[in-house]
Amino acid sequence: MASATGTILTLGGGGFSMEPENPLLDDFLLSLATRRRGAAGRAKVCFVPTASGDAEEYGDRFVEAFAERAETTQLRLFHLHELEGRSVREHLLAQDVVYVGGGSTANLLAIWRLHGLDEILRDALADGVVLAGISAGMNCWFQGSVTDSFGPLAALPDGLGLLPGSACPHYDGEEERRPAYLDLVGSGVLPDGYAAEDGCALLFRDGELVEAVSSRPGAGAYRVHLAGGGLDAVDGMQAPTVAESPLEVRFLG
Repeated sequence: MASATGTILTLGGGGFSMEPENPLLDDFLLSLATRRRGAAGRAKVCFVPTASGDAEEYGDRFVEAFAERAETTQLRLFHLHELEGRSVREHLLAQDVVYVGGGSTANLLAIWRLHGLDEILRDALADGVVLAGISAGMNCWFQGSVTDSFGPLAALPDGLGLLPGSACPHYDGEEERRPAYLDLVGSGVLPDGYAAEDGCALLFRDGELVEAVSSRPGAGAYRVHLAGGGLDAVDGMQAPTVAESPLEVRFLG
């Protein structure tokens, strides 16, 4: 499936849920919301906490962080009565930003597909809604990712595919993330992709990386990909190796 047209911001970590005293990434996200504005010119932002099982406390933290800067709503698929008669499609296409929280990527994808959110979000993206997310909310937009949805870190190859390749959030924040991702890309289990450290976000437009930004100095991002290697000791064939190519990151402070 080809990558989709539109703007997506993927957070490896940070934002209101991890850096509550540092608004730089969330401010940057709001600056992307130019499609339509609500009252007093404030962006309309919908938080989608599916990956956390619609955790109420998670949603409360979102509202607390954004209420003074945006018109906030939540799409809780376990509590659809909260839409008060509006359809999920109607609600999401009326937003400036859809912000997806962290948790279980596998559970998120399964529930979204059951409710048709995979197609609704593709349509929202094409209609100008900015899609964003952290952790599982980063993973979901790509073709594949590394996830702890099943316990130990493992490959999840069936993401939404709105962005090409694979993804790994928390690249420096969790000790096993980096070696697991390098192994999965190096072995061909996951395609080439992007890794983002906590406090770093990747901005994509029409499936292409535009820039990497950070909320703290030194937060990094990488293109992780197969590269040429030496001769394999068994069959003498050229054996690919996995490489990390650092991306230029713009500190937002």
